Amino acid sequence: MSPSGKSSRSLANIAGIVAIATLISKVFGLLREQIIAAAFGVGTVVTAYAYAYVIPGFLFILLGGINGPFHSALVSVLAKRDREEAAPLVETVTTLVSGVLLGVTIILVLGAGIFIDLLAPGLEPETRRMAVQQLQIMAPMALLSGLIGIGFGTLNAADQYLLPSISPLLSSITVIVGLGAAVWQLGEQLNTEPYWLLGSLLLAGGTTAGAVLQWLAQIVPQAKAGMGKLRLRFNFALPGVREVLQVMIPATLSSGMLYINFATNLFFASFIPNAAAAMRYGNFVALTPLGIISNMILVPFLPVFSRLADPQDWSELRLRIRQGIMLSALTMFPLTAILVGLAIPIVQVIYERGAFDAEAAAEVAPVLAAYGLGMFFYLGRDVLVRVFYALGDGNSPFKVSLFNIFLNGLLDFLFYKPFGTVGIVMATVGVNLFSMVIFIWMLNRRLAGLNLWGWLIDLGKLVGVTAIASVAGWQGSVLWQKLWGVDSLVENILEVLTMSSIILVVFTVGVAFAKVPEVNLLGDRLWKKFKRV
Repeated sequence: MSPSGKSSRSLANIAGIVAIATLISKVFGLLREQIIAAAFGVGTVVTAYAYAYVIPGFLFILLGGINGPFHSALVSVLAKRDREEAAPLVETVTTLVSGVLLGVTIILVLGAGIFIDLLAPGLEPETRRMAVQQLQIMAPMALLSGLIGIGFGTLNAADQYLLPSISPLLSSITVIVGLGAAVWQLGEQLNTEPYWLLGSLLLAGGTTAGAVLQWLAQIVPQAKAGMGKLRLRFNFALPGVREVLQVMIPATLSSGMLYINFATNLFFASFIPNAAAAMRYGNFVALTPLGIISNMILVPFLPVFSRLADPQDWSELRLRIRQGIMLSALTMFPLTAILVGLAIPIVQVIYERGAFDAEAAAEVAPVLAAYGLGMFFYLGRDVLVRVFYALGDGNSPFKVSLFNIFLNGLLDFLFYKPFGTVGIVMATVGVNLFSMVIFIWMLNRRLAGLNLWGWLIDLGKLVGVTAIASVAGWQGSVLWQKLWGVDSLVENILEVLTMSSIILVVFTVGVAFAKVPEVNLLGDRLWKKFKRV
């Protein structure tokens, strides 16, 4: 907004609000996944949902998410304008976007069968029928995603951060309430064929209802802040509309490249029974801590990269890039050790109840371990992409992303038959590893050397420490079960907590002997976060 409209909030205060709200939303998201697992296991209903949710979920995360293109475009443009200009601009952009996304919604409803067949040609007839029905129910999320993304941007521009950050839990609550009531009444019968239709409707309908609630929760605060009301406005020549679209359209296309790989993975997963459901459960567990930790530790690097883009500052930029990569390793490798070494007990603690039995846990555990192996490459790639953006180069990451679409498809094709669901996940890990290698090679040439030999030595030490810690946790878990057994959820939780602690201790001791310089930097950051809390 204009200077008169700017907030006095500090960045630390804003970050604290967003972090707490995000954590609350993640907790409710975990509870939602646990109820879905208890109700349906890895069976027909949740497999159909995994495919039906691909397009609505893609639009919801891409367009309706915080830091998505709609959110970013509105914040960047509104921040430069006076408050009285905001309402007409927001109402015009909302009218334009709603018209386009209403058309997308209609296309999804009418062409649901075609889209499901393109995404999952290997589905069983009953699963396909259910997926088509669920997609039709969730199609309005295409329209709602745009409205929610615009609402996030306008509220943030009006210095309101709590509601946009915490409102995603509304989607979780609707599913929790609807499915929870059904599970309470029907128990495991909900996962039997006579009740599949009811379960399918509750899951898809609850998801759509949650999106409606997210949008409705924004309307009143948005109007009170003077950032627009429910009003059609067709003044597309209004100053600022073109500026918003110039940011919004390319950002949407670029961000959408990542989801093509996701859709490719699901295409091959459709030929493997229960693969989509197993990937859904494993992916949620892996990405939850990754998202929280990356925001806490690595976000401060992003403005630093931008300030060091001038060639005269490249010596420090090279140091900061190394710090970003090493901190990624130091924060992700312990999680990798835990997820790989304790995959089975972790899945049992989080999911094994109701319809999600020991057999389902055995299917999901190796998938979770595979996701754990890729956490560092996922985050490291993200750090390096931000370096290119800081250097004013958005083309290089885009070209690599284009190539990765073909690489991901090739690796999926090569891996899905011999290795099953794990092979599909490892294909994604391979793509992220390839991206990191290419980005490092490009930056090494552009910045006149990154001392890669030193990087390799220190990363090699950390990989060795991670392997030792993971084996220690795994063997400790085997010994625990031999000595005490695991006959209850409490005992299972104690096993996971105890073995995770052993892994962290072993990792910490090993890192101390490895003498990686960034260890002290990580310790300082964690201590500052602890004192602030």
